[in-house]
Amino acid sequence: MGTSTHSVPDRIVSLEVVKLLSQRREAVRFGVRLEVVTVVWMLAEAGLAIGAGLVARSLLLTAFGFDSVIELVSGVTLLWRLSSEARGSSVERAEGVERRATWISAVLLVLLCLYVVFVGLAGLATRLRPEGSLLGAAVAGAAVLVMPILAWQKRRANMAIGSPALRADIAETITCAYMAAATLAGVALNLLAGWWWAEYVAVFVLLVFLARETIEAVGAALGHDSHDGGQ
Repeated sequence: MGTSTHSVPDRIVSLEVVKLLSQRREAVRFGVRLEVVTVVWMLAEAGLAIGAGLVARSLLLTAFGFDSVIELVSGVTLLWRLSSEARGSSVERAEGVERRATWISAVLLVLLCLYVVFVGLAGLATRLRPEGSLLGAAVAGAAVLVMPILAWQKRRANMAIGSPALRADIAETITCAYMAAATLAGVALNLLAGWWWAEYVAVFVLLVFLARETIEAVGAALGHDSHDGGQ
């Protein structure tokens, strides 16, 4: 009787563990699908924004596009990491790739900040007027709508996964939404009102978000997790 009495809570605990593991596996698969969407989106966003920026001579759009390239690197790395976990591969190997990708992203962000500062100041000094870009406005506007939804879905997945890497990716997705809003404002004012200088104002607003993202990326590369506070 004693053995039977103790086996009931043990079975309940075992069922709960199985349920949690099943939920985590499903969340990881969902996370993989979300990262596939992120990679495809960032690839299209980077190409269109950089192309539109070069045609319109717009530093704002070009900087937004290059930041999308950096987000793409992060997305590909996290996609590989989650896919490896879904297949049951070595976690140590995935973490090694993630660390190298973190350093690459940090260096690229530092270079992007320097590029924005120097080219932005040079553009203002020489009064280089970017042309209005309907394509650029459309790309930024689409990102304003899509990025918050994507971040919300990733947050749902990470409630079960509990991944610091995915948590950092969520923060980057939210930052991308703010950057897209600043880009849209500057491009739209230039396109609709002819206020070319509004793009330079938006560039330096963009720089604020870039600087914060850079500080976090450098901290992560050095081993300091700046996202410990939430999912």
